Amino acid sequence: MRVIVAFVAAALASLPLSVLLAATADTLGCAVEVVKANRQRSFAGAVPPGNYSGVAWLGGSRYAVVSDKSASDGFFVFDIRIDSVSGKIQSVSNEGFFSAGTPNRDQEGIACVPQAGKVYVSGERGNRVLEYSLDGRHTGRQLAVPDVFATAGGNYGIEALTYNAVTRRFWLTTESTLPCDGQQAAYGNVVGNRLRLQCFDDSLQPGAFFFYEMDLPEVRKRPAAYAMGVSGLCALDDGRLLVMEREFYVSRRKLGSWVRVKLFAVCPDGSQEGMLLPKTKVMEFKTRLSLFSYRLANYEGMCLGPRLKDGSRVLLLVSDSQNQYGGVLKDYFRTVVIRCD
Repeated sequence: MRVIVAFVAAALASLPLSVLLAATADTLGCAVEVVKANRQRSFAGAVPPGNYSGVAWLGGSRYAVVSDKSASDGFFVFDIRIDSVSGKIQSVSNEGFFSAGTPNRDQEGIACVPQAGKVYVSGERGNRVLEYSLDGRHTGRQLAVPDVFATAGGNYGIEALTYNAVTRRFWLTTESTLPCDGQQAAYGNVVGNRLRLQCFDDSLQPGAFFFYEMDLPEVRKRPAAYAMGVSGLCALDDGRLLVMEREFYVSRRKLGSWVRVKLFAVCPDGSQEGMLLPKTKVMEFKTRLSLFSYRLANYEGMCLGPRLKDGSRVLLLVSDSQNQYGGVLKDYFRTVVIRCD
């Protein structure tokens, strides 16, 4: 027995810290159950071609959606009807674009604070998170984002933003690693991005931050274009966070391109500030562009939606079609039914 224990201890000591932490995640209560993953759907004619990069639930069937290439700063409001039993999307329609009257700043993430009637949008250009009224106008307020996030630049800057009305906390992160925290994952550079999950309270002031480590890139062939990073966050009512890892490979001939999405749960509560959080996988899926499948979908935003009749919760995902690139890509929406209580 002593020999076996020593062997196991030696094996564990040889594993990366992120693997050891992930292996203990279920014992820390981070498991989120996927009840059903509904198929992605597009709604041609009802939804304008866009570059949709973030979504936030406003209540009822209304959702605020940002596009990183919209004509100006601001957000769309979509009416998204979801079946109360299956969680399937029944219809999507556009209620219009609510402009701030200022230039587009590469809007990537969006969150709603329902009790205040305010919307917050992150932009990679400038790496700021601004506050808006529900008509799209700037209020003049913004999150007090720590200076370190300004070093991210405009390519892999602040990407994901979420708020939870129960915990009354915001969370944000960059798409890739900040310069002071290590190297960025890329084709030919097989490292796990290490990101800062930064918390803010209702006063818009920063609180604790924690490190999050992505899985290693899986790309093997030289790409024509490539993106690897966290594209979405979703704060749950009990303090946990869902993190969406997205790897997007574009082949030189376009056919053979793919997007791999992985959802993980982490538990910041009770953790020491600055630590690397354990993570546990919730689900994983892959979309492709091939001769027989044009269902490639670059998912960049997610948020909680309504509860279903059985008490489960809807998680809504939105994708960036690059303005329905080449007349081939579509603006896909997808729902995942989860239990997280």
